[in-house]
Amino acid sequence: MNRTVAFLSGVAVLAALHGAERAHREKPRDGYTKWNVVAGGKDAIHYSRLDQINGGNVRQLQVAWTYDAGDSYPGSEMQCNPIVVGGTLYATSPRVRAFALDAATGKLKWSFDPYPGEKISGKMRNRGVNYWADGNDRRIFFAARQYLYALDADTGHAIPTFGNDGRIDLREGLGRAAETLSVSSTSPGVVYNDLLIMGSIVPEALPSAPGDIRAYDVRTGKVRWQFHTLPHPGEPGYETWARDSWDIVGGVNNWAGMSLDETRGLLFVPTGSAAFDFYGANPIGDNLFANCLIAIRADTGERVWYFQGVKHDVWDRDFPSTPALVTVLRDGRLVDAVAQTTKSGYVYVFERDTGKPLFPIEYRKVAASDVPGERLAETQPFPLIPEPFARQQLTEDLLTNRTPDAHKSAVEALRKLRSGPQFTPPSTQGTIIFPGFDGGAEWGGPAFDPETGLIYINSNEMAWVLRLVKMADPTEVNSGRQLYESRCAGCHRVDRKGTPPEFPALTALSSKFDEAGVERVIAEGRGRMPAYRSLSRDAIRALARYLLAGEDERVAAARPSKFDVPYTIDGYNKFLDPQGYPAVAPPWGTLNAISLDTGKYAWKIPFGEYPELAKQGMKDTGSENYGGAVVTAGGLLFIAATLRDNKIHAFDKATGELLWEATLPAGGSATPAVYMAGGREYVVIAAGGGKLDTPSAGVYVAFALPSKRGQVQPSN
Repeated sequence: MNRTVAFLSGVAVLAALHGAERAHREKPRDGYTKWNVVAGGKDAIHYSRLDQINGGNVRQLQVAWTYDAGDSYPGSEMQCNPIVVGGTLYATSPRVRAFALDAATGKLKWSFDPYPGEKISGKMRNRGVNYWADGNDRRIFFAARQYLYALDADTGHAIPTFGNDGRIDLREGLGRAAETLSVSSTSPGVVYNDLLIMGSIVPEALPSAPGDIRAYDVRTGKVRWQFHTLPHPGEPGYETWARDSWDIVGGVNNWAGMSLDETRGLLFVPTGSAAFDFYGANPIGDNLFANCLIAIRADTGERVWYFQGVKHDVWDRDFPSTPALVTVLRDGRLVDAVAQTTKSGYVYVFERDTGKPLFPIEYRKVAASDVPGERLAETQPFPLIPEPFARQQLTEDLLTNRTPDAHKSAVEALRKLRSGPQFTPPSTQGTIIFPGFDGGAEWGGPAFDPETGLIYINSNEMAWVLRLVKMADPTEVNSGRQLYESRCAGCHRVDRKGTPPEFPALTALSSKFDEAGVERVIAEGRGRMPAYRSLSRDAIRALARYLLAGEDERVAAARPSKFDVPYTIDGYNKFLDPQGYPAVAPPWGTLNAISLDTGKYAWKIPFGEYPELAKQGMKDTGSENYGGAVVTAGGLLFIAATLRDNKIHAFDKATGELLWEATLPAGGSATPAVYMAGGREYVVIAAGGGKLDTPSAGVYVAFALPSKRGQVQPSN
């Protein structure tokens, strides 16, 4: 277990990084002993003050209990970070069934299924639930598809006085016809006093819903305030868009989660790009408040400050993770700050109150686009400290050497593509995006240790290829096949094979849907897929028949639409070698520990591996990884995330040394929860698999030290 390649020993690192200032940091004296909020707290630092499990005994960890949700299906995932309140664990299943377990034994208390009897086949992601209480009124809030539900925390029954019989429709109140929109929420939002503040996930192609931030009354479900991320006429930021953009484009949504400083009443909201993700001649300008970190007053929705990380984003560079509310040593004092990780491999750090950068940021001139109609921003921000935690430009010397043939193939492929520094424009030739669309950092988010000032970030190092394709003139699209190629092929490819599992193949839909079912999905949308209600009834039927049976039925050509764009993409394509492995040289995934006091790295290690390559002697390659870490006062960093090997790990937080690992029933693409129940400390992870074409499951696994007399014994 000594495969760490830490830069320095932990003791030497902390002494070198902090010196005399080290004395200013100490273990928090209160808080951080419960896990009653996703990410461990509303500050989203993924930290636990518990230390019953520590570096001296972590190797004794064993399975304490398991709970199989029993509703996984091929391709399903489970990304939920469970919460624990009063001895009860609340979580969701692969089909987004909410349930409550005894936190000490894993015994089921209640279950709520929003879709009883319905066959589920598409992705149903959910990353957690919210809890709110006022006396005996105790509620669990969670989202499934377009609905936000309020449940009685003790019984699991829907609360009829909330919204419409216990739920509200997230599509409503966005200024557009609700039935034409696809809106959901995979992240749980935050509770502030009697407000539930929510973001959303919306399609990344047009038509798409706007990504407004909304605060709902926890008792009634009524909207109390609404922040327009796409500014309306007369609102600040409107001038950074084309005149009618607010009514045409979509996105600019908070899908990654948000954090809350309850003392200040400040909400920190990261946003994504505008739809369409990869071509921006329609929404010209810098496009506020896309790709921003926004500080908002939680009680009113008033904007306090913002920082835009990408101007006029055509690279899908959403801010992908919940901001971490950290403390940073400056001039011998601790400063309250907020840290935002990015897909590009950057860490931005700002003062919480003012938005002042705490590390220098340089605005550099970047290349212009050669795609007709596209006008990119002339400059983009680059943080100078810390150094990026992912490589920034793919060159031939960074290509794979796994085999001579793999290297040769990668060189030949790269020479046909455009590869440059960050913000190299998309092209019809094909442009390398490195790090890829999934980061760098991803939605799991960082962990921060207030004892040491170290932030821990797991990162992907996969290259992707972004290639623009000219769209057919919509007035000339007059058959089911042409409708598919103009509306669907950008995600699911012309051959309908998709890029599973994110964008599934559509070659065997008849085994899952009848014609009416396919027509319903086309019209209503689902998840990131737009609703195409603007298509005529005949066009929807022709598209459905082409998808189900390959019939190329002719239909009347559509009228021009305000949602038409001249370019799409040829799919979400990873840059792979002929055997399907990354065409870049390892590491393909890393785990990083960075001091936010100095901006220097404490350690960096490859994270994950491919079991079949490890058997051939190619170990410690790193791999794509999804899900966050938890750092503890016991000196540990717990993280699963490595889906290729189905493992959960415990590292020495000071050195990066691997101290313990266990194999899960499926990959753990979620963040662990750490809590006490019955006098015993537990580490629980959702093992759902399903991502990267890995097997799916629906099992929650709880680890603990061997039980002692007087502690609660599991019943299963």
